Amino acid sequence: METLKFVYGPIPSRRLGKSLGVSPIPQKTCNYSCIYCQLGRTNKMTNERQEFFKLEDIINEFKNYLKNSDIFDVVTVVGEGEPTLYSKLGELVRELKKLTDKPVAVITNGALLNDKKVQEDLMEADIVLPSINGYNEEISKKIDRPYGKIKFDETLKGIIEFSHLYKGELWLEIMLLDGINDSKESIKEYKKLLEKIKYTRLYLNTCVRPPAEPDVNMITKEKMKYAVNELGGISIDMLSSGFFFSEILDDYESVLSLCKRHPMNQFELKSFLESRKVNKIDEMIERIEKDPKFNVINYRGIKTYRVK
Repeated sequence: METLKFVYGPIPSRRLGKSLGVSPIPQKTCNYSCIYCQLGRTNKMTNERQEFFKLEDIINEFKNYLKNSDIFDVVTVVGEGEPTLYSKLGELVRELKKLTDKPVAVITNGALLNDKKVQEDLMEADIVLPSINGYNEEISKKIDRPYGKIKFDETLKGIIEFSHLYKGELWLEIMLLDGINDSKESIKEYKKLLEKIKYTRLYLNTCVRPPAEPDVNMITKEKMKYAVNELGGISIDMLSSGFFFSEILDDYESVLSLCKRHPMNQFELKSFLESRKVNKIDEMIERIEKDPKFNVINYRGIKTYRVK
């Protein structure tokens, strides 16, 4: 299986195990441009739902993938942008569920959860994982940098409303960033806000991968521990990571495909190439580092490989 446009992985997800990704959105197309985004800055800002790619094409690729492998724990609709911008999301999830008995999850920034059609589409999923990084307009604007018309109060109202209607598993995530939303006062605000949302799990994250903006930093272990204790959440950086996998036969193309959706650090890249029994790993890494398609970011002393 040489060319995969929509399906990728499985990749190790600290929450979902071996996650087979399905991306219905073009690269960096989003209604947020989060300062911590591991894909870099959003360069196609939009809040308009569209059928970016034909539903039939995505489903056909998924069917072809299943002919070769079913070694994954969950199908995750996510990819390179905000998946709720895909106008046929509900149909996509329904069709995926017809083809596999594995759970289908959707990872979303939650910005469109006040849209009744989006709520309806997400009802089809087994797990919905919305982010809620701000606790007011000011913090949301600072972290999420939303598309002009998006208002925090409306987004929050949508998340609360959806959480009480949804019958599946709702796994919330809060991204905590140094000096922005990690103070005791901030944690107190999140606590108040969480009381209004009906969720199954709460994950607390910090930017362990290179963020979109260079001055964004992860929070201290002490502050994470405090947040975990106060909010009753699970710290994502304490969950163990698994292994990357790709059905693409060409080693170089498989790295390119994975790093486009999920940047890999130097250890993950080496481990991935070893798992594929690549003979000259150092030469392959050198080729990647010289390739203008890749950004090689040195973050906290560790190299991360991201597709531009």
